[in-house]
Amino acid sequence: MTTVDKKVQQNSSVVLDYLRPVKKFPNVWCPGCGNGVVMGAFIRAIDKMGLSKDEVALVSGIGCTSRLPVYLDFNSLHTTHGRALPFATGVKFARPDMKVVIITGDGDALAIGGNHFIHACRRNIDVTAILINNYIYGMTGGQGSPTTPGGAFSTTTPYGNVEKHFDPCALAAAAGATFVARATVYHVPQLEKMITQAIEHRGFSLVEVISNCHTYYGRLNRQGDPVAMLQSIKDNAVPVARAKKMTDEELAGKLVIGNLHTVDKTEFCDEYQKVVEAHKVK
Repeated sequence: MTTVDKKVQQNSSVVLDYLRPVKKFPNVWCPGCGNGVVMGAFIRAIDKMGLSKDEVALVSGIGCTSRLPVYLDFNSLHTTHGRALPFATGVKFARPDMKVVIITGDGDALAIGGNHFIHACRRNIDVTAILINNYIYGMTGGQGSPTTPGGAFSTTTPYGNVEKHFDPCALAAAAGATFVARATVYHVPQLEKMITQAIEHRGFSLVEVISNCHTYYGRLNRQGDPVAMLQSIKDNAVPVARAKKMTDEELAGKLVIGNLHTVDKTEFCDEYQKVVEAHKVK
């Protein structure tokens, strides 16, 4: 057995340890979907951090990405569309000792869930949002989402999208998030690192993960199969250190990846506990 074979076998064993034993596979994702890459990266990050399953709570809403916690053997809440962050806030209030992670998509988090996303950032509550961005609603029919680029095609923009798109990372930083990073399903080691840093950070953390939806977005925009879309992600990704030396014109159409924004601010649960302690009856 080669070194590479041993590494693959070791990683496979780690992943299997965290899957629900009674959950039927294969999963609902299309072959080649990036959601599985994110799931594997998340598992390996948790394993390397030495966290037990009981120390982690996963919360999700509705969508392809939000099915991820269904397959993992952690404490899980599969909630209603766009409402994952309020549920996660409640979990963190009840169990501030736990690592609370939200798995969401660009539609779930930024459309119907946009209000909750903004105010979770503003509160700086100590939860981690992993936002898998494939630029489209993948589960419900390929509709345009808040991140669908201008001019792009979807089932609701058959002549090209005329709306301006959101930049989730810029939105999160402006709203008050204290850790903001962007990774991709091509750059897997960096994705694991960003997830680890986000979970370890004290405050609201966002990891936007650029992923491929070849079934809808790729097909409607003639971007090819999963391999072609991953190659495009690779070709357009620019590390944040290099991006700082580039002009706006050079960065047009590029994906800046890495740690984009980190600041230290008071955390919401900590501040709330101070109020509780100050008003206890002596």
